[in-house]
Amino acid sequence: MMDQAQKLRDIVQENTSEMTSKQDARIITVSSGKGGVGKTNFTVNLAIALAKLGKRVTIIDADLGLANVDVLFGIVPKYNLSHVVKGEIPVQECIFKGPYDINIISGGSGIMDLIDLEQDQLEKLIRSLFYFNNVSDYILIDTGAGLSKSVLSFVDAASDIILVITPDPTSITDAYALIKNIVREEEKKIKLIINRVESNEEGDEVYNKLDQAVSKFLSRDLENMGYIFEDNNLKKAVRKQMPVLEAYPRAISSKGIENIAYNLENNSKYVKSAHSFKTFINRLINKI
Repeated sequence: MMDQAQKLRDIVQENTSEMTSKQDARIITVSSGKGGVGKTNFTVNLAIALAKLGKRVTIIDADLGLANVDVLFGIVPKYNLSHVVKGEIPVQECIFKGPYDINIISGGSGIMDLIDLEQDQLEKLIRSLFYFNNVSDYILIDTGAGLSKSVLSFVDAASDIILVITPDPTSITDAYALIKNIVREEEKKIKLIINRVESNEEGDEVYNKLDQAVSKFLSRDLENMGYIFEDNNLKKAVRKQMPVLEAYPRAISSKGIENIAYNLENNSKYVKSAHSFKTFINRLINKI
């Protein structure tokens, strides 16, 4: 295993030396403690909001087997990242274009369980991630929900983590369990998004409740990235298989997501981590 990991690190070094002079993409892992909280919907619309700010955005759907990103964009990709890893197609052919030239990549069932991949498959995966870095300003990784091995691999590797929750008590409890796993190794900044709130007061209450528990028992603080209000327009957009920012750009949920994107890009409080893309890849390799 050590020899395998070293070969992969050699590939990282080789690709790093060949990288263009552009700044590394900012990798943001979007996760949740449980399903059904609007995580994928948020990821898709955040991508659009960032693209509207002039950023090149790539979404990697790592929610294994569910292909929810595809559904929300109303597309049916012919290929996914597993075809690249198996050597069936070049990496460019697994990319599908969404609104505002967003790159959409479906991970494919099982592709993110790194420990199960063969050496040549891991090498192709690492090279693919370097390619996405070169064509992106932001890479949003939409993980599955919960504490599975594949979810924790990406969350542990990322320096930027957005956790989506709702005011539902089970969502808060499951989010705490995920945070407990995230912070066990090192200092990480976890950005919290509270979805489906009825008011700012409700959002404040939910944030304070979770932040106080994390501060008291885990000695960490959460970053409050904002609230997304309960909005029938968002539900209607889902039924249309359209992102709400496309279907109803003036909706209250659209405005909330645009504010979050603006803060990610422009608010010094939420500046990107000093960790590089190379650091992210090496952390993934360490999970093997």
